[in-house]
Amino acid sequence: MRVTAAGSLPGTDFRGALGAMTEALPEITPLPELPDRGVGSHMVGRALGLIRGLDFDLQPAGWRLTSGSGADHRRATSQWSFDLDDVSELLQDFRGVLKVAVAGPWTLAASVERPTGDRLLADHGARRELAQALVDGVDILLADLAARLPHATLRVQIDEPMVVDVAEGRVPTASGFSRHRRVHAPELTGSLAMFTALDASAILHCCAAGEWMGLARSADFNAVSLDLGQFESGRSRDVVGQWLADGRSLVAGLVDSSRVQVQSADELVTRLLTFLRPMGLDPDVLRSNVVLGTSCGLAGWRQQDIMPQLEQLRHSGELVDEQLER
Repeated sequence: MRVTAAGSLPGTDFRGALGAMTEALPEITPLPELPDRGVGSHMVGRALGLIRGLDFDLQPAGWRLTSGSGADHRRATSQWSFDLDDVSELLQDFRGVLKVAVAGPWTLAASVERPTGDRLLADHGARRELAQALVDGVDILLADLAARLPHATLRVQIDEPMVVDVAEGRVPTASGFSRHRRVHAPELTGSLAMFTALDASAILHCCAAGEWMGLARSADFNAVSLDLGQFESGRSRDVVGQWLADGRSLVAGLVDSSRVQVQSADELVTRLLTFLRPMGLDPDVLRSNVVLGTSCGLAGWRQQDIMPQLEQLRHSGELVDEQLER
């Protein structure tokens, strides 16, 4: 089976991380995300760095939509420029799949404040404008990468760790005494569907518990990335089984990122087969449509544990192929 990872890694050396990812994960290589470099490289700041036409600034309470771009926002934009130059230099002959992760519109709307305070989530027009600006930014990014890496296959991963909270009305207001109103499925789906219209191979990644795969289906995603631990109960596993039976793809978050320790190939194989076998699906379907990965990012791990864990993950993919032959 093919393997990949969420993309978030420890450290500040982008060139070193990119080289390590192309070596360890040559089939589906994640573009490294390095939060240790600062707020502009965290999930939210990094996504805002792609947006043009809207300005942001970093306030004590977090990122805020403003009338002029702040220094931190400008640095986030510049960081993308530096990273893309490194990508051009190091991957000029790259012919594999490069997976680029970007925080999704609902996680941004639940994280970024309006100029008048509270989250953009509270303003229907503002959250729609933010989603469109993000789609435009991702479009520009993919076009830039395609020009720099003409032989590569590009896939975008939309990270939505907060979409379940948004859907269920669990995002707290600024005061902390209340919650933002839930956003209903048609609007949630509409914003997410803009990304599948942009890239039919886009992956929706959510490592939160809850019902979100229905949104992925409604938004025409053909691939999802999930934390396997959140779907091991009977009903949840059935949802994943039906997803695969319908010919859609799955990045199975097999490595438990929250454990912050290397997990052996044998452990990973046992966990995956315990999950997959009750589905009764054809082994060829599983080989074609399941990719092994990490439940979430590995930014909180020790650098010296990253490569050993990815080696164990690769080995588990080989072992699963052998087991499926039986």
